[in-house]
Amino acid sequence: MQHWWLPESGSGVRTRISDDRVWLAHAVAHYVDVSGDRTILDVSIPFVDGRPLAADEQDAFFIPRISETSASLFEHCVRGLESSLAQFGEHGLPLIGTGDWNDGMNRVGEAGRGESVWLGWFLHATLTAFAPLATARGSGELAARWLTRAGALRAALADAGWDGEWYRRGYFDDGTPLGSASNAECSIDAIAQSWSVLSRAADPMRAARAMDALEAQLIRRDDGLALLFAPPFDHSPVDPGYIKGYPPGIREYGGQYTHAATWSVLAFAQMGDGDRAAKLFALLNPVNRSRTRSGANRYRVEPYVVAADVYSVAPHVGRGGWTWYTGSAGWLYRAGVEGLLGLRRQGDLLSIQPCIPRSWPGFRATLRHGASHYDIVVENPDDVCGGVSRVVVDGVRLAAGEAAVRLVDDGRRHSVVVTLGAAQAVLL
Repeated sequence: MQHWWLPESGSGVRTRISDDRVWLAHAVAHYVDVSGDRTILDVSIPFVDGRPLAADEQDAFFIPRISETSASLFEHCVRGLESSLAQFGEHGLPLIGTGDWNDGMNRVGEAGRGESVWLGWFLHATLTAFAPLATARGSGELAARWLTRAGALRAALADAGWDGEWYRRGYFDDGTPLGSASNAECSIDAIAQSWSVLSRAADPMRAARAMDALEAQLIRRDDGLALLFAPPFDHSPVDPGYIKGYPPGIREYGGQYTHAATWSVLAFAQMGDGDRAAKLFALLNPVNRSRTRSGANRYRVEPYVVAADVYSVAPHVGRGGWTWYTGSAGWLYRAGVEGLLGLRRQGDLLSIQPCIPRSWPGFRATLRHGASHYDIVVENPDDVCGGVSRVVVDGVRLAAGEAAVRLVDDGRRHSVVVTLGAAQAVLL
C-alpha cells in the first residue's frame, strides 16, 4: 500500500503509517450509504506490487508494478481492516506505527509499540460501518468478529484513552502518554476529542466534556483559530517526529490544521449543538478572513479556497498557509451541508435533520436530483437548534417522526417544508 503516489507515473512512497489501511473501507462504506450502490463492491481491482520495507526502513519511494492478481473492492477493504486488527499495543489500542492521520508524528511509535487513541476511534467507526456490508454479502462470521473487536476497542478507549477531562492522543513507544494533561506540550489534541463523538463509541457525558475542553483550550476566537493541538512541542526534549521540524504554530505543529477543525464542526453538530457548530464553521470559512482590509492583509492567501493550515504564533498569527492542496475543502462542505443543514442522501432517500443556531429563523436550499429539483424550506419558529416537528412534501404531511423524503427523478419541481421543534402527533 502506498501512502501517496503521483498519478502520472504511479511512483510513490510505502510507509509504516497506520491509518492508510482503514481509509478505503471507511470511504467505501460511506459511498455505499450515500449512493445505495452495492454493486461497486464486486468491481475487480488489481493489486500493486512493490518490495516490502526492510526491517530498518521506515519508508521507501519507488514505482510499483501492476499485479496480475486482482480482487473485488470488498476484498481489498477486508484485507485493509484485517491488517489493522493484527497490530495492537499493550493498552489494547491500535499501533500508530510511523504516524496515523498526523504523519508528522512519525517517531511516536517507530519502535513498534506506540499506540493511537484517534486511530482507535476511527477504526471503531469503520468496523461498525463496514460490518453490515459483510453481513449482506453472506460474511456474517467476519462481521460478527469485527463487531466483537469493536466492543473490545471501545472498552480499551474508555480505559486507556480517558485522561480525566479529555481523551489522550495516544502513547509513545515507552508507554508515556501523548495528548495528556501530564504533558507540558501537546497536552490536548483536537482529533482525539472530535472522533470520540463521530465514532459514537465514547460515553456521551465524557465526549461532551472532551468537546468542552477542546473549545476552551484549542479554539481561539479572538485570533479566529481552531488549533490542532496545544501547546506546540518547543522547549522539551520530547521528539514526536518530523513535525518538530516546522516552526511552532505552523501546519500540524500547533497551528490550525483545517482538515481536523472541520471534524470538530461535525462533532458539535452531531451533539445537537448548532450554536457552537455554526460559530466554528464561520470561523473556518475563508470568506470571513478577508471581509476587511486588515483581515485580508493578515490572511494573505485566496479568500475563495480553503487553506490547509493557518498559522497561530506571532508574528504570523492568522496567516494562511497551503491553499489548493488540501482535503479540508471537501470536509468543510460536508460539515456545512450534512452537519449544519442536516441534508444527507441515503440511496433514494433524503434525510433532513438540521442542526442550526437558535438565532437562525431557518434556511432555504435547492437540491437537484437528476432532472428534478427539490425546493427545501426549513422553518425555526421556536428558536431551537434541531429536532423536526413536521415535514410537508408537495402539500402532504409525512407521518410523525418521519424526516426522510423519497427522491424521484420525474423532471418536476417538488416542495419540501420542514418545521423544527418538538415532534407532534399527526391525527389521521
